[in-house]
Amino acid sequence: MSFIKNLTFTAALSVAASVAGAETVLIHGEAGPNRGARADALQWFADQVAERSSGDLRMDIQWGGALFKANAAVQSIADGVADTGSVIAVYYPQEMAAYGIADLPVNNPDAWVGMRATDELMRSNPAITEDLADKNLVYIGTWTTSQVNIGCKGDAIRSVADIAGKKVRGVGAYGKVFGEEGANMVNMSIYDAYQGLDTGLIDCSQGYSYAVAALKQAEVMDNYTLLNWGQVGGLGIFMNKDMYDSLSPEQQTVLTTTGADMADEFGRMITTANDNAIASMKEQNVEIIELPVEERAKLVEAGQKFLGQWVETASASGLPAEAMLEDYQALIAKYTGERDTKGYPWAPKSN
Repeated sequence: MSFIKNLTFTAALSVAASVAGAETVLIHGEAGPNRGARADALQWFADQVAERSSGDLRMDIQWGGALFKANAAVQSIADGVADTGSVIAVYYPQEMAAYGIADLPVNNPDAWVGMRATDELMRSNPAITEDLADKNLVYIGTWTTSQVNIGCKGDAIRSVADIAGKKVRGVGAYGKVFGEEGANMVNMSIYDAYQGLDTGLIDCSQGYSYAVAALKQAEVMDNYTLLNWGQVGGLGIFMNKDMYDSLSPEQQTVLTTTGADMADEFGRMITTANDNAIASMKEQNVEIIELPVEERAKLVEAGQKFLGQWVETASASGLPAEAMLEDYQALIAKYTGERDTKGYPWAPKSN
């Protein structure tokens, strides 16, 4: 009887090995829902991984926090709850300080430039790679929320002086700057901002154009000010290092190159989504305001102290923070120049 059991067990292992050899399935944990530009980009990544590997690799995306919530992503991926997962750096100001560099108000509102600069820094800096390895993580690719703007019900923000006294839902260093300029900051999710604006709990909400459209916030906004200031870009895909190391070099290359290419694809998606959102707001009679250059300069200056605070935090984590910040700003300049001379990768090329 035991002999028969052993034969059955051996046969089962043989079948399992055959299936595993035909296809490696990577479980991905995503806290957000399966809708919107970022969800489309994640699905694009999964489809490309399958196509580029000729079916050797497949992503099984678990949406809506089915495996873990956003504030548990880093530990869950490191522990192998998922093979890959979406990480939001703002939830881990110390643990993911290196990636948090993409959230700083560094005077770059361009989504594609920010993603390209962040992606190159995360791949090319040995200290970041080593820091992630210590956490059993590998960087795969990046997204961005795109530029931070602000929509209000009632009086608009046309200058920095207009910020004082307003009840504002803020985000990251950008929200802190608004607080220092006299806003009464309200701790509220972007998903609750519609109700907050509608009921008067808040006067204004910092956010992103595509999100305004997705969450129908234009229905309760009278005006929307384009700050042309910066973005929240510490948002991307990370992988369990043990699982990554177990893959073949060819499989690893598929994941990393697809992750790098995701910046171009999401750049196209988010730029289109933001442009469409602004057009939609205008159709709904929301006043679109461009913050004057001299007022924008005041916000940029006010944000400098938070760059210094990040340097202190990252240095305390053992990272060469000042050099990293210099490299990051140089990369922003590099890709800004590339955009200005060559245009966006998805833009039609002239003959």
